[in-house]
Amino acid sequence: MATDPLALIDCNNFYVSCERVFDPSLEGVPVVVLSNNDGCIIARSDEVKALGVPMGAPFFRWRRVLARHGARVFSSNYALYGDFSRRVMGVLRHMAPAVEVYSIDEAFLHLATTREAAEQAQAVRARVRQWTGIPTSVGIGQTKTLAKIAGRLARRHPEGVFDLTQRRDVDALLERVAVADVWGIGPARARLLGEHGIETARQLRDADERWVRQALTVTGVRLVYELRGVSCLPLAQVASPKKAITCSRSFGEPVASLAPLQEAVATYATRAAEKLRGQGSLAAMLTVFITTKAFGRGPHHGDSYAVTLPEPTAYTPTLIRAAQVGLGRIWRAGYRYRKAGVMLTGIQPATGVQRNLFEAADHAGQAALMEAVDAINGRYGRGAVFFAAMGGAGRPWSMRQVRRSPCYTTRWEEVPRVQG
Repeated sequence: MATDPLALIDCNNFYVSCERVFDPSLEGVPVVVLSNNDGCIIARSDEVKALGVPMGAPFFRWRRVLARHGARVFSSNYALYGDFSRRVMGVLRHMAPAVEVYSIDEAFLHLATTREAAEQAQAVRARVRQWTGIPTSVGIGQTKTLAKIAGRLARRHPEGVFDLTQRRDVDALLERVAVADVWGIGPARARLLGEHGIETARQLRDADERWVRQALTVTGVRLVYELRGVSCLPLAQVASPKKAITCSRSFGEPVASLAPLQEAVATYATRAAEKLRGQGSLAAMLTVFITTKAFGRGPHHGDSYAVTLPEPTAYTPTLIRAAQVGLGRIWRAGYRYRKAGVMLTGIQPATGVQRNLFEAADHAGQAALMEAVDAINGRYGRGAVFFAAMGGAGRPWSMRQVRRSPCYTTRWEEVPRVQG
């Protein structure tokens, strides 16, 4: 049995909340945030949820309904959201001894072992709101899985905190949680469990372990133990390095010529290289892929090409060259491409790597150059220093973001100005 209660802190309607921090006029107003190229609704304020607008719905189908209710619509602003996420996680690390960042808007953390866990959670919520402006809710449980369930209940609780460790009606609460809503139970597993009469979290908790092991393997047994209050998923304070890194985007408009595609894959290779260096890794292989629209009028084409690098690297110019080589092998004239991307694989730690005897690269110089570029872009905003292969302004392949708010915290030219 875990001794320290675990808390899951969840930023409420995170993307919407980020938009509201710098624009108080959005408070109490229906607000939605759209996906890449303004296609689908990926974030909704409570006011929009009350209108019955579903998550992931195509924007064009709900445009009139939203307009009729005075909704404000924003293109996704990932630079803003990512910066706010870093600020929120920084506050959590300041207040808790152990923190695991679970997603851009969620984190697990340890709380005190005393009965004042809920008070500590309220203090965390207040500090995050004061320092970042982001509202949160907190679920408390003896395990990660129970904290996840408590987090769902906290969103509807008037105080924003739900402490499952102090409840005497845990059985009744778990009975009201559908098994499909248990962390780690996907649609396929939920259907399998439902076929065997297990439809709630309580029924899964009380299920026979031997049957669960046969049906859901050892991961299912861990979930059962977690629901029983036995911690099987400790906090991971250091994120595991990714084994593959992908950067891809759909274009704002179709691309028919080679030059814009070269700019796009160079940009994606640059972004992937930044992520690679961020986790202290090198990649041994780069795969580039392009595709036209999958349906509708043709002609259609899609292909990929993998380039084995001379030696593992995180040096952006080398990765850009590899991406251009791969693109040259798969591009075909006469097609209107809608998407491209780059994937890095063969990822390994940057320390102790075996170098190629026949490569005379200046590895120390390359590392120093990339460190300087990352530092400048980190301080002055992405794109302060960029490679010529990425192209300049007015890129036809860039995402359509006609409703994007300013990057208030990451671009000097978009910092809010206060009139005296």
